[in-house]
Formats: sequence, C-alpha cells, structure tokens
Amino acid sequence: MSVDIVPTNQTNTDFGYESVKLEFKNGPPRWVAPRDLSFLFVAFAFIVVMLGTTLPTPLYVFYQRKLGFSTFMSTMIFSAYSFGVLVALILFGRASDTVGRRPILLLGLVCSFLSSSVFLGANELTALFVGRVFSGLSAGIFTGTATATLVDLTEQGGSEHASLVATLANMGGLGLGPLMAGLLAEYYPSPLLLPFKFHLGLLLFATIGLWVIPEPILTKNRLKFSIVRLAIPLSMRSIFIKAATAGFAGFAVLGLFTAVVPLFLSKLLMQTSPALSGYMACSIFVASAIGQITLGRSLGNLAIPVGCALLMIGMVFFSTSLITGSIVFLSSTAIVAGLGQGVILRASIAAINEKAPQEKRASIASSFFLILYLAISLPVIGVGFGADIVGFRFAGIFFSCVVIFLSVIALIAILHTKRIQ
Repeated sequence: MSVDIVPTNQTNTDFGYESVKLEFKNGPPRWVAPRDLSFLFVAFAFIVVMLGTTLPTPLYVFYQRKLGFSTFMSTMIFSAYSFGVLVALILFGRASDTVGRRPILLLGLVCSFLSSSVFLGANELTALFVGRVFSGLSAGIFTGTATATLVDLTEQGGSEHASLVATLANMGGLGLGPLMAGLLAEYYPSPLLLPFKFHLGLLLFATIGLWVIPEPILTKNRLKFSIVRLAIPLSMRSIFIKAATAGFAGFAVLGLFTAVVPLFLSKLLMQTSPALSGYMACSIFVASAIGQITLGRSLGNLAIPVGCALLMIGMVFFSTSLITGSIVFLSSTAIVAGLGQGVILRASIAAINEKAPQEKRASIASSFFLILYLAISLPVIGVGFGADIVGFRFAGIFFSCVVIFLSVIALIAILHTKRIQ
C-alpha cells in the first residue's frame, strides 16, 4: 500500500510542529499525532513492551508449584528469553532503517501480545518456553527501534534527551514488570492470569498510540533479512574485552535477580511473598537506571573501575544474605550491584563507541550485546543446575565468587592500561 505525505501547512500551537495528514491511496486517511505527543506514545509503548518481558519474574514460583519442574528447568525457561532477543538483534537489527519505524514497532507489539497470550493459557512447559521466546523477540525488535524513533521525533540536537528518555523507559519498564506482577499476585486472585490480562490491556493502548505516530523513514524498501556479521577489529580488541568482561559480570547479576532470586526467597529464606520478589527485581533495575543516568557520566574514566567495585561489594552482600538469611543484605545487593551494573553499561558502551570505526560500529555493538545477553542466561542456568545438586546457598555463593573474579580481572586490566598510558 503506497502512501502520500501531504503537509497541511497548519501549525499546532500546543506542540510547535506542523501537523501532517497521511493519505492512503488504497484506503482512508490516517490522522497523525503531533511529534511531541508521538514522542510520548513511543515512550509509553517502550515501557509497556519492556514491562512484559519481566512480568513473569515473581510468578516462576507459582509455575513451579503448578507444573512441578526443577530449579534448573526454571532457569532454562527464563533463558529462552535471551534466545529470542539474540534472534531479533541479528535478524531485525537494521530492519527499521529499511521498511520504516512504525512497522517494526508494531511487529514488536505483536510479539509482546503473543507472549502474554501464551502465558495466559500456559498449562505446560512448552507454553512457558514459547512465551519467553516471544518475549525476547519483542524486546530485541523494540529496544533499538524505539530508541531510534525517539531520536527521530526530537528536534535537531535533542538526541541526548531522547537517549535519556529511552534509558528511563527501558529500565523503568523492566523494573515495573515484576513489581506490578508481584503486587497483583499478592493482593488479587488468579496470580497467573491477572498480570497478563492487565498487560494485554496496556498493549491495546500502546497499539493505538503507535498507530497514529508519523513515520520518520520516508524512503522505504522491502525487508531483507541479513545476519549481522559479528567481528572486532584488532585495534580495539583490548578495550572491547575489558568492557565485555565487566559487562558480562553486571548482566549476570541482572539475570540472577530476574530468574533465581524469587526462588532463593521462597526456598532458602522462606519468603513466599510475590510482592517482595517483585520489589527485589524492580529495585535492581531502578538502581541500574540511576547508575546509568547519574554516575556513568560524572565518574568519567573511573566509571568502569567504580562499577566493578560496586559489583564486588554487592556480591559480598549477596553471599552474606545467603549465609545469614537477611532480607536487608539481599535488598542492599540489588541497590549496590544495580548501581554498579548501570555505571559499567553506560561507560562500556561509551568506550566502545569512541574506539569503534564508524563503518563497523553496528557489528561491534551487536557483538557486545550478544555477550551481554549470554551473560543474562548462561550463569543463571549454572546456578539453577548447581542449586538442584548442592543447594541454593552454595550455588549462590559460588555465583558471587565468579562475579567477583570477573570484576577483579576487568579492574586489574583497566588499571594496568591506565598505568601504561
């Protein structure tokens, strides 16, 4: 279906942009919202999609009781999300530059809708895996495209503001998901139904909002799937390895809190409240957002070393909570480690973008995020396997030691480089 873009030459006094009417040659005209309002619609949809990806976090305990699977299987279900993300990043990473932002954003909403719909009727393990894969696809499709759309909808020179909003929407949605699901499961009936029904309702509003945004990409082509080639130039492998090592440690902790901590709470600390599980997962994402927005820039060259130090302190708190059964130390872990992860993420991306050749920046960024999403899944699978064999306490302490070891390696390598320079 072809589209004509016809300026109306009417300025919207509320938003300061010319309103635009899109006339479909083969259909009725579509009203298009002003850019500022469209910006809000995209940010809202971003929050809703990311919210859906972490919605099951405090509910895994309920599914485990209902279907009778092991802790290891629980972590495998969670990790199916990473598979979906990686597939989406590799296949759809550049799609919105070709076919336009709106179609790809709407595709992300469809995947999110399918995820919640599958969870809504999940009565077997296969459904949980399928739901998580769709969830990962929605996140992988949406994250880069929504961020680019927010930048497109800002005035020239407003990319920093758009990136800030994208960070808040991304991490805010990830944090709201478990908190909302936990509260609904705690205080309302049907804990495995109501959160997903609520999410489907939010997706409906998000779809309406995205339907009326303008299309920033005016020259479109047919979608061609092309696998992004992952390669790191020799000249920047040193900084890449250091950033990826620290990033791996930080994302492993995120995976721990979204996949395993609810099980730790119920089976080791005897805390079965889904609201508490939701709060724990929410707090690490909120702390990560704070770390990215505030500390990441102000610390400058010290950002990654400080982030590694915060991760190590957080893992000491985590091990202490496992030994003593203290909720306070577990909550402190989320805050301190979340800050460290956020600082590392922002500083690592900045360091890689600074050194990456422009023509290879996309493939280098894809390689970096590939490692980060492997970090979300592989370590927690190991924790789940270990928990079934030696128990939660020893598996959790071993995980803490691995994160501390990776943080120390990254810290030593960075300090050594600075000393040489």
